[in-house]
Amino acid sequence: MQQITPFLWFNDNAEEAMNFYVSVFPDSSIGQVMRYGAGGPGPEGSVMTATFRLRGQDFIALNGGPIYRFTEAVSFVIYCADQDEVDHYWNKLTDNGGEPGRCGWLKDRFGLSWQVVPTALPRLLGAGGKAAMEAMMKMSKLDIAVLEQAGRKAD
Repeated sequence: MQQITPFLWFNDNAEEAMNFYVSVFPDSSIGQVMRYGAGGPGPEGSVMTATFRLRGQDFIALNGGPIYRFTEAVSFVIYCADQDEVDHYWNKLTDNGGEPGRCGWLKDRFGLSWQVVPTALPRLLGAGGKAAMEAMMKMSKLDIAVLEQAGRKAD
């Protein structure tokens, strides 16, 4: 059992979010789903809590009402092997109401923040130094080829 598990508070769409995330990430699954009974506090039959796994990482989702909202103060990093993977996650997570941010950050349609980052980023920033960092600061979705080109120009 994983010792630290992210617990995500949703207003009333935890089940929709869980199903969406499981559809985006390969090797993902839905675990236990607990629903509210006749005694509430949520609508009878709606999800109270649900567990799911994304690429080996366990999560718990709660329909807790509108009391709390996600902020960019907490985000999940997705390390991507290549540009195709960056494009896949970026496009899926910004689709249908998601919002692109800067430097590989985005918010999905549920308001959860993600960072879509190529595994090569530390090498590219280290090799390209200031030029690669300046190129990245102008980007929304990270473009590996542009970062590599900036690094070559700095040489």
